[in-house]
Amino acid sequence: MSQKEEFHNLDNAADGLFRELAAGVTTRIFSGEQAMLSVVTLAPHAQGTLHHHPEEQWGVLLDGSAIRVQGGEEIAVKKGDFWRTPGNVPHTMRAGPDGARVLDIFSPPRPEYKKAGSGFGTT
Repeated sequence: MSQKEEFHNLDNAADGLFRELAAGVTTRIFSGEQAMLSVVTLAPHAQGTLHHHPEEQWGVLLDGSAIRVQGGEEIAVKKGDFWRTPGNVPHTMRAGPDGARVLDIFSPPRPEYKKAGSGFGTT
């Protein structure tokens, strides 16, 4: 395999495996052997579904503003903020008035995200 296939761009909408998570919430997924990245785009005021999964997840707010709902708490996040979500902790995200873009990192990779489809998978 050429090493060129290992390089990607956050702004290339055609790059990665596309998945629609909820109304106004989409992602592009990049899976490796031990970790997975997901570039999530939320339309203004869009919200994901409260869900959980066994994989550890880190998130970075790349653009916009949002409310991170995690473990029963609502925490406002701004560009540059990042957080950890331990496995099996219920969580979701609600975008602010300008929408939001988040980089999620999973370890290990989530099996249900290795294929195109819709939804968050585990609830």
